[in-house]
Amino acid sequence: MEKRWYVIHTYSGHENKVKTNLEKRVESMGMGDKIFRVIVPTEETVEIKGGKRKTVQKRVFPGYVLVEMIMTDDSWYLVRNTPGVTGFVGSTGAGSKPTPLKDHEVRAILRQMGEVEARPTVDFQVNEPVRVVEGPFANFVGTVDEVLVDKNKVRVMISMFGRETPVELNFDQVEKLS
Repeated sequence: MEKRWYVIHTYSGHENKVKTNLEKRVESMGMGDKIFRVIVPTEETVEIKGGKRKTVQKRVFPGYVLVEMIMTDDSWYLVRNTPGVTGFVGSTGAGSKPTPLKDHEVRAILRQMGEVEARPTVDFQVNEPVRVVEGPFANFVGTVDEVLVDKNKVRVMISMFGRETPVELNFDQVEKLS
């Protein structure tokens, strides 16, 4: 089981309360090895009230909270039954496990928040098929030729005009083909 990011739906305006409640429940029930981070996506904006400029944190997705967790029956139950949580986004029905966010979606949200994640975990392997998700080669499929850990890049061989062409991409520009 690997840790992934999931989106939970909350009552609007209760995002921070849900974050606090969930963090307390994780601690009190000893689930720190299954539920890692709880984030309310925000961004800094400037408001002008009464002629004064004021920088405020504005919720990017009102009514939603991100949770980094390993999905098990216990962790799912704990999150689902936290006060203020109305459910997971991406569940197909009662009792079904939700779909996790894609890695590039999480990186984009964290980057927007100004939270730069620690060096991404590299789980690309040479000769592994990948899809380009961002940039001028978006939607191209290729194979990993080389993993450049020190540069946070991967060299991918993409077939263009009938021949294999090496393209250097950031880790967050590609995803594994499932």
